[in-house]
Amino acid sequence: MNHPSTEVLILGGGFSGLAAAKKLHENHISFLVLEARDRLGGRVYTRQFSGFYLDLGGQWIGPTQDRMYALCKEYGMEYFETYNQGKNILDLAQRIKTYRGVIPKLGLFALVQLAWVMRKIQKMADSVSLEAHWVHPKSKEWDSVTLEDFLIQNCTHSQTRQVFQVGCETIFACDLKEISLLHALFYIRSGTSLDCLINIKNGAQQHRVKGGMQTLAEKIAERFAKQIRFNYPVSRIQKTNSGYLVSGDGFELDCKQIILAVPPPLLFKIQFSPRLSFEKSELLKNYPMGRVGKCFMIYDRPFWRAMGFSGQALSDESTPFQTFFDCSPADASRGIIMGFTIGGRADTFFAQGKKERKKKLEAVLIRYFGEKAKKSIQYEDFTMTDESWSQGCYAGLMPKGAWTAWQDAYRKSEGNIHFAGTEAAERWHGYIEGAVIAGEAAAEKCLMEVQTKNP
Repeated sequence: MNHPSTEVLILGGGFSGLAAAKKLHENHISFLVLEARDRLGGRVYTRQFSGFYLDLGGQWIGPTQDRMYALCKEYGMEYFETYNQGKNILDLAQRIKTYRGVIPKLGLFALVQLAWVMRKIQKMADSVSLEAHWVHPKSKEWDSVTLEDFLIQNCTHSQTRQVFQVGCETIFACDLKEISLLHALFYIRSGTSLDCLINIKNGAQQHRVKGGMQTLAEKIAERFAKQIRFNYPVSRIQKTNSGYLVSGDGFELDCKQIILAVPPPLLFKIQFSPRLSFEKSELLKNYPMGRVGKCFMIYDRPFWRAMGFSGQALSDESTPFQTFFDCSPADASRGIIMGFTIGGRADTFFAQGKKERKKKLEAVLIRYFGEKAKKSIQYEDFTMTDESWSQGCYAGLMPKGAWTAWQDAYRKSEGNIHFAGTEAAERWHGYIEGAVIAGEAAAEKCLMEVQTKNP
């Protein structure tokens, strides 16, 4: 039977799939993008409301994320600095303190220990290789313990432990017992440094795209919009004599090559014939996603700024939220404050109804900013964990033993099936930048295959 055919099928219309499609389009290679959702962006999701928008998924870019800045320039997308002026809030043991800068105001011993442990983990991260961190002399040792184990061993002061934990949970989008220490070290190295990952100024949260991050994805797709198919979830990939037969509910397509740019848990649900390699199959059995919720309280203006607050806060487990940020639009036409709820806190928070979730956020904001926090005009929240075609955010998590057991099995091509998504990136792994880098690398493999066949 004859089926519609193309050179490359790209599964996933997030930034990684679109970056691959862009490169193939520029090199005049035939392709189709199959997106299971009814929208572009993947784990980037901008929702428009009356008078404002919310980035419900990925939203920030920062220095050394060169591909993202280049794409903004190419498509005429403006970006602006994340609001970062005034006092930050530290909420520990039911006591609220304020501070400026990155490091919270702690007791002398706690502060000294925090600086020491940050230097220690940075030195360890600097010693691992981005290309093969599993060959480090201490890789098995570091892969046999969790980041939580490291925390317990090195943060003996309660304040140090709480602040370091909250910061790391926000960086990795999980409870610290869920990832190996080796994964944490690679992730830090991949994202330049721990300072870069936690900072706004000169850090990974420095800029936001005007109008929302998904608008950039839509701009990228405009040039090849006719080659995108929405509501096309793939359930089976079968090797044929001429290439591959890719099928789902009501469709079958032939292609020579495939780029898989979807989250790891979704790959595990696709039936491959023949099956994927033992290494990749075993890795996919235990490759969970991070768990993070974004909770927004919307006001007619960012009133906390006039009070001298940045909108940033860190909280221990007395609240459902690890961290807060000012997510107001560039013109401050609305005041939007966003709280991250992550890992176990997110599980508990989203088990409640939306009205109760709003009450929880409002109560915390009243403690921080007073009675003005009662005067919200809207509450919204979202977690990618509940979205079928993401199943979590920011990225897949490598638990104890995974890196040393399976190494780079995830990013390795199998035949002419190539793997993208931010999980396949060495640089900026877990970020939109990493997704773009991995998508472009997968497209480059397709181009090399075409050039080999047609010299």
